[in-house]
Amino acid sequence: MKVEIQGKNNEPTWRFIVNPMGGGGAVRKRWPKIEALLRASGIAFDAVFTERKYHAAELALQAIAEGRRHLVAVGGDGTAHEVVNGILRQTTCPSEEVTFTLLPVGTGNDWVKTHRIPKNPKHWVEFLKNGTTAFQDVGWLTYHENGREQKRYFINVAGLSYDAYVAKRAEAYKMQLSSTIFYLFLIFRCLFEFRVPRIRVVFDGKTVEKLLYTINIGICRYSGGGLQLVPQAIPDDGKLALTLAGHISKLGVLLITPFFYSGKIGWHPKVSMFQVEEILVESADSQAVLVEADGEFLGEGPAKAGVLNGKLKVLKN
Repeated sequence: MKVEIQGKNNEPTWRFIVNPMGGGGAVRKRWPKIEALLRASGIAFDAVFTERKYHAAELALQAIAEGRRHLVAVGGDGTAHEVVNGILRQTTCPSEEVTFTLLPVGTGNDWVKTHRIPKNPKHWVEFLKNGTTAFQDVGWLTYHENGREQKRYFINVAGLSYDAYVAKRAEAYKMQLSSTIFYLFLIFRCLFEFRVPRIRVVFDGKTVEKLLYTINIGICRYSGGGLQLVPQAIPDDGKLALTLAGHISKLGVLLITPFFYSGKIGWHPKVSMFQVEEILVESADSQAVLVEADGEFLGEGPAKAGVLNGKLKVLKN
């Protein structure tokens, strides 16, 4: 059995998993000052750096195998997504024994809103010292990539149809996406390219089949830089928040955009909101249903989603 490395006064030694390209390269620029701040604060830590896509998951798995039980992702929601996948995939210990948090230096920084994690590095250091732990749910998602079924875990929001289309297009603009304004521009640009597919959604004994502009499945409520497409999400209730948005005209989407941010999206007559335990999503025409999770484009359907209750131990304010 591995024994966790301890710092002075038996404090845990945090393993920082740093994505230098996070926030369009902002992490690489800011890390030296952040590292100096951590050392000056007396926090026991060390750091490793990602070199490729999904490397953060591998580094998390390796850290846990070495006996580490306190992990920090440094980057954005995508980096957090990868680290949590490492925590959930490893077999060294129960996932609930690993404490996880995010030092947000990304674009949207949406997951941290739920747990009131500060973005200012000085305030964040105090949060790391004084934050409390809680357990949140983790979503699981199966999908297809190059014809093969794959599985991912997610801690925030998964999106299918339009949201996933935007995530796929965003892959070509990683550096520019450090700008929230550019991200909003991309969302509206994609709106005029996207063709709404007919989709079949099965959940809790119900079947919905119709043209669906977007499908959102949430553990937490914020995504896309502050959008609230699943405002009914509760991170520890053992349920998935499900929002289905029917075929809304392009002008209609533009007009209701303020409701995306206010959490009042359910007001629209073509929007339906549920809390469910398991979901199946598949195409009902010739158009593939695209899939993303925590802002990362994954592949296409058919897709299934479910929830693991209280499987992630997080630091929160």
